Amino acid sequence: MNPLAAPADRAMRSRQDKYEERRVQLAESALATLGELGYARTSLREIAQNSPFSHGVVHYYFKDKTDLILHCVRYYKTRCMTRYDGVVDAATTADELRRGFADKLVETLRAEAPMHRLWYDLRNQSMFDPALRADVAAIDGGLCDMIDRVLTRFAELSGAALRYDRKTTYAMLDGVFFSALLEHVVESDALAAVPGDADVSETAASERLRDTAFGLLPDLVVV
Repeated sequence: MNPLAAPADRAMRSRQDKYEERRVQLAESALATLGELGYARTSLREIAQNSPFSHGVVHYYFKDKTDLILHCVRYYKTRCMTRYDGVVDAATTADELRRGFADKLVETLRAEAPMHRLWYDLRNQSMFDPALRADVAAIDGGLCDMIDRVLTRFAELSGAALRYDRKTTYAMLDGVFFSALLEHVVESDALAAVPGDADVSETAASERLRDTAFGLLPDLVVV
């Protein structure tokens, strides 16, 4: 047995951990710029200019813009995929779950609209860029699983069965959220243009989303 093997393995893992840690730091730094400008309008150089890292450092850890953006979106959406698990676990009635789900939708719309804009931008771009498709499909599948967990629990608490298959249910709720996001962005821009201290996240679109999601869930199950 080679006594140097274990230390060598530990050193290799340490280097890999540090490498991945730096990639996460770069992703966190890049997300704000990406969320503001979108996929097509952002370059590695522009990301570097809006971060504490040089262009050379960014290029060392990511081979190109697509590599960085996919890493950023994977990193962000992985966190999103467990967003509703606490709501699902805490709910003891169907009404508690639909209220908690609707509230959480509004919370993420208000707090993280730029990141959602980036996600939809990337998903649209994947129809034209084959390099994006596998990762976008994987993320989309994870989000579908997330919604399925919510609806499956809602059906159980309602003593009902799911009315639609999981992909159809996801598409319906995703469409509701996307529509609300578009309205929210327009309203936020209008509020930002008005002098004063208005909270641009407190839009009518976010409240409409709450009402729509709360009212829609019962229509997605059948007793």
